[in-house]
Amino acid sequence: MSTSKTKKNWKQRLHEIIYEADTPEGKLFDVILLIAILFSIALVMLESVNTINDKYSSELNIAEWIITILFSLEYILRIISIKKPVKYIFSFYGIVDFLSTIPKYLSIIFVGTHTLVALRALRLLRVFRILKLGRFIGESDHLSRAIKASMARISVFLFFVLIICIILGSLMYLIEGSENGFTSIPRSVYWAIVTLTTVGYGDIAPGTPLGQFIASAIMILGYAIIAIPTGIVSSEIVKKTAPNLNTQSCPHCSAENHKDDAIYCYHCGHKLNE
Repeated sequence: MSTSKTKKNWKQRLHEIIYEADTPEGKLFDVILLIAILFSIALVMLESVNTINDKYSSELNIAEWIITILFSLEYILRIISIKKPVKYIFSFYGIVDFLSTIPKYLSIIFVGTHTLVALRALRLLRVFRILKLGRFIGESDHLSRAIKASMARISVFLFFVLIICIILGSLMYLIEGSENGFTSIPRSVYWAIVTLTTVGYGDIAPGTPLGQFIASAIMILGYAIIAIPTGIVSSEIVKKTAPNLNTQSCPHCSAENHKDDAIYCYHCGHKLNE
């Protein structure tokens, strides 16, 4: 009986350290992990510089193995410390953690000069570690919820913009013609999109006064259109931002964003860590 209680307390304590940041140990764990992620990203960047990689390849390889082992231990401990490991394994951060750790182990299998291209592709997967930084940004949950809530209005807005581009592209095709580069309606729509988004590649340009006037109007319209999605998401952020939330994570279902005075999980009803 005491053994099972000790085991439960051990797993509960481990869960508090890894998944939460309300304790000094949890904050220290997050700081160490944050430094490791930034260091690993720096290693990936340095390896892409041929002069540095040729001179310090062995040192970079050793450092990468240390980082990989550290992340592997973190991945295993996250699985051990929760009651439903499958929920974490197939979650967004679980997949990111796996993709950012596995390439170094796969490099042992794919050896030889003929697999250098595959190795380079595998190494690029380590860039996924930058996504692990998302768990340290407290407002990321509010932003993701605001974007989800805004998807319907943003989709309607993008559909409206697409209709405008088709109309303006067709109009410019009639006005300018193939002699000014508007050889087809799809190419003219491409020009309208580039101009409306204020990118302006310059590969196609109107030559007639009327076409230049319409192009000027599209450019000015582009500045107004860019601000609309920002306003939509911002309004949802104000609505979705929940005050008085902490870093408590349910040890049973891994639900987060509980209130400061919460005793039980709002999702499954399981008692939270004290």
